Amino acid sequence: MAFLLADVGGTNARMALARNGAIDSATITRFRGDDHASFDEVVRIYLDQQGNPAIEAVCIDVAGPVSGGAARLTNRDWDFTEERLCQLTGASRARLINDLLALGYATPALDGEAAGFLRLGPQGVATNGQRLVVNAGTGFNVCAVKVLPDGGIACLEAEEGHTRLPLSIAQPLIEILGEEDAAKHDSVEELFAGRGLARLHSLRAKVPLVRAEVVVAAAANGDTEAEATCALYARLFGLLCRELALRFMPMEGMFLAGSVARSCTDRFAIFEEAFLSDPLMDRITRAVPIGVIRDDMAALHGCLAAIR
Repeated sequence: MAFLLADVGGTNARMALARNGAIDSATITRFRGDDHASFDEVVRIYLDQQGNPAIEAVCIDVAGPVSGGAARLTNRDWDFTEERLCQLTGASRARLINDLLALGYATPALDGEAAGFLRLGPQGVATNGQRLVVNAGTGFNVCAVKVLPDGGIACLEAEEGHTRLPLSIAQPLIEILGEEDAAKHDSVEELFAGRGLARLHSLRAKVPLVRAEVVVAAAANGDTEAEATCALYARLFGLLCRELALRFMPMEGMFLAGSVARSCTDRFAIFEEAFLSDPLMDRITRAVPIGVIRDDMAALHGCLAAIR
């Protein structure tokens, strides 16, 4: 018997089987969302590829809200239900969780290179068992984590990407872009997800719209306009993470995840200056360790922790 695990984003779905409490790395398979009409189709193909093993339980994390055993991707027309997953796989139980919850469940096991700490809090400061995952990629969201005294893990669902921009970010954006163009970034996700970085570059540099990864690659290759946009993004993202640090108090670590968030690691000095820029509350932000989730299997490990 095996557990079926999946990490399903707006661009890709990563599938795996776990046996005897561990993920079988040989079974990890990536599927491009554009190649398939539904996740049900992906499940059927994957199980056929794996020889249709007996499935004991299923845990799927999805990039979208989950409610009442059902979910729909925010950035792709795929829907999911726990009942249908059981029917597709023959499993006796299934669990759908938000993708950020999966990373939240994985954080207690992150250390070393997988945690990728860019800054550590001062030694001797009391921690509170609280962590925060901040994901900026195809979409944007956060997951607050509380590690309980008995070792249990509580992860809180959120839709932070659909909140409005704080004034501390909206005001400098207006100063740089003007009110009309700044208004095109009317939520946290519309600025900090990949499409937000892409639009920010187009509006700031007065150039045609290209994908975020093209902007980041151009900056790495010495394009001064692309570098200026990435530096601006790192500053604004640092201001946002400052707000999140004060809201969630993650004294055991704020973990950045997603391709766009990871682009800030090359400009960490800019990010950190903004993160520490509130002199009234910097005693809190200075105590928050900041890491980058570099383990591509972290969400799958989180799914395994959640279903077990």
